[in-house]
Amino acid sequence: MRELAIIIVSYNSASWLTPCLESIYAHIGDVCLDVVVVDNGSADNTVDLVERDFPQVRVVRSQNRGFGAGNNAGLGIVTAPYVLFLNPDTEILAGTLSTLVELIEARPAVGLLGCRQVGPAGDLHPTIRRFPTATRYLFSALGSERLPFDASWLGERVRDPARYESEVSCDWTSGSFMLARRKAVMAAGGFDERYFLFSEEPDLCLRLRRTGWEVRHVPHMTILHHAGKASLDERLAAQDAYSRKQYLTKNLPPWRRRAALAAYALGHILRASYVPSRGALAEERRARARRVFRTLLGTVPPPFERVLSAEARD
Repeated sequence: MRELAIIIVSYNSASWLTPCLESIYAHIGDVCLDVVVVDNGSADNTVDLVERDFPQVRVVRSQNRGFGAGNNAGLGIVTAPYVLFLNPDTEILAGTLSTLVELIEARPAVGLLGCRQVGPAGDLHPTIRRFPTATRYLFSALGSERLPFDASWLGERVRDPARYESEVSCDWTSGSFMLARRKAVMAAGGFDERYFLFSEEPDLCLRLRRTGWEVRHVPHMTILHHAGKASLDERLAAQDAYSRKQYLTKNLPPWRRRAALAAYALGHILRASYVPSRGALAEERRARARRVFRTLLGTVPPPFERVLSAEARD
């Protein structure tokens, strides 16, 4: 029987874990499963809930050093040849895990798979992504996602719904669901733990592709993902911007990095200076954009790494 490990990194995610884990066991198929929940120092009842209601699931207690470090902690204790990195705020709606394992096993060049994701209202989440570039950031800053058509130079997200109904190669896919060959991830060095939160996925996929592995989207499974938190929370938006700056600094040559950062910052400058509405919500959006811009400039530290360093000093 084929073997699959599932790694779920949880930080105060107890409210999501029951439906997530129940959906996993409802969609196993014919596969031997090893599920690991890495608890990143939660203050809720994550550990008690898993140990009480899901005794077949292994729990790893870890200091909160970020999402990538949590995944690496889980990766270090599993032995299955295939590993699914899964967010706790997800539920499998259709398809079986054994089908996806069979798919990746039958494609020896593929190192990592993503799947179809929808929101609570059934809206499609554009999880097929292109690597960030100055051109893509520039057109996104100018509102390209409001255009009625899509093109590779308009932004990172592939927005054409038809693309999600077939198997396609892509640059990277959302880290909320990534099924990978364990040997490919290990050969690429695992997750880069310098990213506390966000940008781990494009960085990992870039390293996989540079070592010869392919990244693909397959429509054979659909999951529900309660996404969108980063666009609403000022701290998460600032952390996302900081992580993008880390990614660009690490992976692009100086002139391309500077152009991409300028284009990305432009979008937040425009949001900080102009929001086409009034009231508290509009001011909140402007404040969020100003916080992001200051984080990019380095005048405001990234919110979560500052908390982590304070914890480390205690």
